[in-house]
Amino acid sequence: MSIKIGCEHYAWVMAGCIEQQDPYYDKIDHIAKVVGKAGFEGFEPIDKFLYSFYDNERLAEAMKEAGIELSSVVLLDDWLNPKETDAEKEASDKLIDFMAKHFPEAVVMLCQMPTTRDENHLAERHDNLISCINEISRRAAGKGLTCSYHPNSPETSIWRDASDYEKLLPRLDEKVLGWTPDVGHMAYRDMDPIKLMRDYRSIINHVHYKDMHADKSWALMGEGIIDFKTITKDLVDTNYKCWIIVEDECERSVNEPDTVTVECGDYSKEVLEPIIGKVTV
Repeated sequence: MSIKIGCEHYAWVMAGCIEQQDPYYDKIDHIAKVVGKAGFEGFEPIDKFLYSFYDNERLAEAMKEAGIELSSVVLLDDWLNPKETDAEKEASDKLIDFMAKHFPEAVVMLCQMPTTRDENHLAERHDNLISCINEISRRAAGKGLTCSYHPNSPETSIWRDASDYEKLLPRLDEKVLGWTPDVGHMAYRDMDPIKLMRDYRSIINHVHYKDMHADKSWALMGEGIIDFKTITKDLVDTNYKCWIIVEDECERSVNEPDTVTVECGDYSKEVLEPIIGKVTV
């Protein structure tokens, strides 16, 4: 495949879809239609927020009606121990089986719940999480799936700083697990996304885009300081043929996730697609 541009679920999570009384609870069909209207080619939901759409027929129908693909699904968990807990293994096996049977082309994107940084036990936390994500990816690869790992930047994340990345990236089992660089998270922690992605290009198999202002507040895509043009050109020039996923976390997403998504889609069509070589009709 050539590079495709998709949209992440998180803007609607910010808007409150985790509560049943909120307007986006269990509304993957609505979200998918917005993603398609915005001109994105795919959608990346988070496993914990699929709810009744953790059903192949419902999810496939939502994607079909929206005219998009299921690009990937986020497997979100803690992984605090050397091996998965029973609950974690149940969740990972459920997603692996679901995707292997029904959506084998979609990426399993693993992401740590950023809640457990402890400087006194950080090396142990690093070891435990790496052990878990490599093992999950081996099981997934055994069923024909592609896996990728996504670090993040909150204060409580165990992979937030340059020194953390130096420990993480060489220890991913490259035979079964790639890296999802999130350019916003890297910039937020004073890393240079362009340089780091060039240095570790060989293990990149999925990418997240989000924008950031100079004061480190999240920006609407195209209004911040992230150099998406150079990053995208680098990917094209190095024959990247996987997904770019737009994940907007600007303040407006809390109240206007649909509108923000359409505006991100406009930016993608106007700025990114010409670099990729897509022709917008």
